[in-house]
Amino acid sequence: MLNVSIVLYHPNWEQNVQPLVKELQRAQCIHRISLIDNSEASSEKLFESLNFQNSPAVSYHFTGENLGYGRAHNIALRESISDNIDYHLVLNDDILLHSEDLDTIHAYMQQHPDVGCLMPRVFFPDGNEQFLAKLLPTPFDLFARRFLPEALTRKHNKRFELQHFDHSRSLNVPYLSGCFMFLRTRAAAEAGLFDERFFLYPEDIDLTRRIHRHNKTLYWPKVQIVHNHRRASYHSLRMTLVHMRNLCRYFNKWGWLFDRERRLYNHQAIRQIPGIDE
Repeated sequence: MLNVSIVLYHPNWEQNVQPLVKELQRAQCIHRISLIDNSEASSEKLFESLNFQNSPAVSYHFTGENLGYGRAHNIALRESISDNIDYHLVLNDDILLHSEDLDTIHAYMQQHPDVGCLMPRVFFPDGNEQFLAKLLPTPFDLFARRFLPEALTRKHNKRFELQHFDHSRSLNVPYLSGCFMFLRTRAAAEAGLFDERFFLYPEDIDLTRRIHRHNKTLYWPKVQIVHNHRRASYHSLRMTLVHMRNLCRYFNKWGWLFDRERRLYNHQAIRQIPGIDE
């Protein structure tokens, strides 16, 4: 069975949350859906007014403070572990998907016990590809593309995002986006769940690479979803500073210039792709 957690922060209930939850409830594999609200004010009365059907169960948890993305998801992940739920989906509220696709992924995970985390093919609402299966980043990958002109970073960014890869094929990569992480609960527990020192942004990189040590972290294009990516840090000075501070924490943890594991995992990923240079 599958549990789903969605972390909310000032959500649009009618446009995003309600239709997403109702679509999730149509999936045969889902056991429970947890809505974890990091907003300053509770939406419990609004949640109750939506009258979600009882099966599968939908729960609302108001944290009373902005715990951060990973720390909030860990609340629901720990429940999945304690209840012996086989799979847990970490999901953004800005995702569009079809319920039958979750059942398809669930069946695939049942048949492939070596996969610890799976992400499907992801598109923008306009149909353009989102390149969310990536190499482990160097400081240049993340800082340069944020602050340098695109003309100077385009070639390097294409390599980091594996844009030359045939995205109709599966690929075992060390970095999958946190917008949709279909986790084998056991693999996530063994890896240690999200590192709660990261308030936002690099927690998905950090968790994926730890799961990747002992399991496949798989980009799987047989299922396709739409992600209305907001890129908050590109539109807010405060979020840019949050982004930079947490990236510094990430590189302090794993290494700025010298990261032996990064070099190994990136080398293994690149070897799967014809025509891409080391």
